[in-house]
Amino acid sequence: MSEVKRVVSVSLGTSKRDKSHETEVLGVKFVIERRGTDGDRAKFKALMEELDGNVAALGVGGADIWIATSKKRYAFKDIVGLVSGVKKTPVVDGSGLKHTLERETIHRLQRDGTVDFKQEKALLVSAVDRFGMAQALDELCPNVVYGDFLFGLGLPIPIRSYKTVEGFASLIAPVITKLPIQWFYPTGSKQEERKPSFPKYWADRTFLCGDWHYIRRYAPDDLTGKTVLTQTVRSADIEWLKSAGLQRLITTTPEMGGETFATNVMEGVIVALVGKKPDEMTADDYLGVLKELDWAPGVTEFK
Repeated sequence: MSEVKRVVSVSLGTSKRDKSHETEVLGVKFVIERRGTDGDRAKFKALMEELDGNVAALGVGGADIWIATSKKRYAFKDIVGLVSGVKKTPVVDGSGLKHTLERETIHRLQRDGTVDFKQEKALLVSAVDRFGMAQALDELCPNVVYGDFLFGLGLPIPIRSYKTVEGFASLIAPVITKLPIQWFYPTGSKQEERKPSFPKYWADRTFLCGDWHYIRRYAPDDLTGKTVLTQTVRSADIEWLKSAGLQRLITTTPEMGGETFATNVMEGVIVALVGKKPDEMTADDYLGVLKELDWAPGVTEFK
């Protein structure tokens, strides 16, 4: 009987989004789980340590370990502390895929003619969180608003060049990453709340992209005619997007069981397949597995 690999994403987010799915990836059987801790940090830490050594990979959900620019990456001190007790099992937060799959997604959409970024007005809700996506947009799209100040810090300051993102990040990221992540990112029940913000910076944008929880929390009720590119959506999310008038949804991670999982989950699957430690993984390792999977962005037209 072939071994079944288990990948578990332990999330600081709501437990209402928990799910489990059995699948086969490149001939290997997987059980993939998402387990939310409702923002309870002690529960998150304990569950991580309980699963250590008993699963093939652990994902950090509802938070990032790393944020990055093309020049440097920065670790959130409190998340590093929460996973520090894990000694045996590889721990991933999705950053390996954000650097590779999400960058490739933007380039592939342009190559395939699915999206002509020269004609789009893009809003990336956080560039330091989706750094591969940010760098690809910087190359291909002449009209981008980066929402790091808007949605990460709640400041009415749109950033219109990636070079400016990098400049601010070098000054602010070393400070931000020493503070609790919930100050900047919705955790627990806050992931279920909508708090539309800065409507004028959404209104003239045609292409909305980045972290789903930021998009769902801060987007306006009217998304008529727009495209959303994100990582993971559930059935209820899709219904909301339809009701908001969205024209097209593009997802970066493969669909399993009718829904998509977060980047940290898929990174865990790939790390488990390759058998390397996360810090030993290269871009070629990730892209090689994606090529074997015959991966392509998921495109759903609503209208």
